[in-house]
Amino acid sequence: MEIIRFENLSKKYGDRKVVDNLNLEIQQGELFGLLGPNGAGKSTTILMLSGLVKPTQGNIYVKGENILKHPVVGKKSIGLVPQDIALYPTLSAQDNLKFWGRMYGLKGQKLKDLVEWTLEVANLTDRRKDTIKGFSGGMKRRINIAVALLNNPEILIMDEPTVGIDPQSRNSILETVQKLNEDGMTIIYTTHYMEEVETLCNRIGIIDEGKCLIVEEKEKLKQKIIDTESMEVELSEVSEQLLESLLQLDYVTKYEVAGDKKLLIYMHNTAQHLKDIVNHLSNYNTNILQISINEPTLENVFLKLTGKSLRD
Repeated sequence: MEIIRFENLSKKYGDRKVVDNLNLEIQQGELFGLLGPNGAGKSTTILMLSGLVKPTQGNIYVKGENILKHPVVGKKSIGLVPQDIALYPTLSAQDNLKFWGRMYGLKGQKLKDLVEWTLEVANLTDRRKDTIKGFSGGMKRRINIAVALLNNPEILIMDEPTVGIDPQSRNSILETVQKLNEDGMTIIYTTHYMEEVETLCNRIGIIDEGKCLIVEEKEKLKQKIIDTESMEVELSEVSEQLLESLLQLDYVTKYEVAGDKKLLIYMHNTAQHLKDIVNHLSNYNTNILQISINEPTLENVFLKLTGKSLRD
């Protein structure tokens, strides 16, 4: 069931269009990866969904309600984890959560219960009375997530939640994201780390220059965009006859000589034709010393669609 819909959404700053007629639907309960190079329009899209930036044109629907006309629906339903740390360094973790909880209008037992729950989610209950200025970068990120959870949102937007932290803290945050999603929370996740999207996300949208280039399930996306896989083969001998014969095979699209005795062979359905290519190579008085299959990755897809690295 649809929980978020962007309809013909655009945002201009002067003559520059940073989001250009964006149409996108996000389903309830999914962990959606939103990818794009720097300046693609990701952050502006997130800010418009969060109600912090007003669109130039278009509509945003949350749970069927137009939040441009009924902003309270968005405020009640959405939690935002910003890329920048939004904490008071001289306050304790607990006092930061209490402060931000009051900003949400929480008080009394409900505030107390939510502070307890968010500290538990952040795995920082034992550091509740310590000041933020003494926390590591990873601990600050975890409290940043806890703040976004204080209104117990149905939708959590996470903008680069693991940037600049150590591997242990990063793994802790990824485990938290997975657990929140398993418990039913809809999550929109942006990152510059492609491996996080590979691990976490069910469906992925790629935007560039303010336009949505494609939205698809992760595995379908790879197969839809990258129609060939490559196989790296090291042989005892590589003859001209062998090279000429490769392009006569209908499942081989091209080859590259990667060294004196190494070949990169590009083909459709590598697994299906693996036995065929091995038999073919064996007919040319050569021994196969090593063989490996390079399957398409999200990085390949991203490069093909945008012409850029995710971290550009």
